[in-house]
Amino acid sequence: MSDLLGAGVHFGHQTRRWNPKMARYLAGERNGIYIIDLRQTLSLIEEAYCYVRDTVARGGTVMFVGTKRQAQHPIERHARACGMPYVNQRWLGGMLTNFRTIRGRVEKMLEYERMQRAGDFANMPKKEALLHLRELAKLQRNLNGIRNMAKLPDAVFVLDTPKEHIAVAEANRLGLPVVAVADSNSDPDTINYVIPGNDDAIRSTELLCRVVADAAHEGRYMAQRAGVVVPPAERTPEQVAQIEAEQAEAAKAAMAEASVREARIAAEQAAKAAAAAAVPDMSARGGAGVFGGDAAGAVDSADEADAGGADSADGEAAGAVDSADEADAAPGDTDTGDTDTDDETG
Repeated sequence: MSDLLGAGVHFGHQTRRWNPKMARYLAGERNGIYIIDLRQTLSLIEEAYCYVRDTVARGGTVMFVGTKRQAQHPIERHARACGMPYVNQRWLGGMLTNFRTIRGRVEKMLEYERMQRAGDFANMPKKEALLHLRELAKLQRNLNGIRNMAKLPDAVFVLDTPKEHIAVAEANRLGLPVVAVADSNSDPDTINYVIPGNDDAIRSTELLCRVVADAAHEGRYMAQRAGVVVPPAERTPEQVAQIEAEQAEAAKAAMAEASVREARIAAEQAAKAAAAAAVPDMSARGGAGVFGGDAAGAVDSADEADAGGADSADGEAAGAVDSADEADAAPGDTDTGDTDTDDETG
């Protein structure tokens, strides 16, 4: 009781913001604020504790849900500590009622993470890699807490049911029991295990999350002693922080590799362009090139001269060469050589 008082669990909302269905859990009002009856809170916490413990002891899972700012950290920390799935950023419509599709997105996230670890993003074009990394960050932000949830949970623990009304409605539709902290503005009819209390104060949410997590811890211990298979508890917050830091470093390294690769490709392309600009265009034959007719003719003449003078207009030089060759090859065959020379000269 003293812990509940110290955490401010007994403070409700202002009297103008309330749900009349919560009247049976209120002890009165003071200075325009409703006061929650902590005697009922204490007994109902015990009831919720036993239910969560027994559910986990049978091998079940309890999903922790709390997306408002003051609930995000307690929800994540305690859910990870007891190995339960959680949602603390944004509730995506259909997380329960359309779980097959949501699970497909989780598989996509896991595939992107595998590609990131393997360095596949570094081998992609920079734009494509950036698009994949952005999608991965978005998936991790919304679905990281349910990455290990292969099936629907057996129960849902909710902080602030008015804000998480979609999650409560989906759980009710599927018949999943709802364990929730009910403030003076909540509707207890949608909750199976009501915990009357303050769902806004940080110390209150921390305390109530810890109670539910302790129940899950005890249930895991009972299940292990009975030989029941339970989902493995996740790493400690310190280990998680270390892994996240390593993943961030790996992402930076992959981006750096991609940048180096892009710079190398750009340098190679620039070098090729410079080389192409320095060397005359050899495809410009017959005056059709970029150098104009005169320049193209000069290039063609130079090419033909280098090729062996096969098309040279100097007939006498060609004849002299032929005569010398024939004289060296066959001195006695003068007539044939003369005939060839005459033919070539003519």
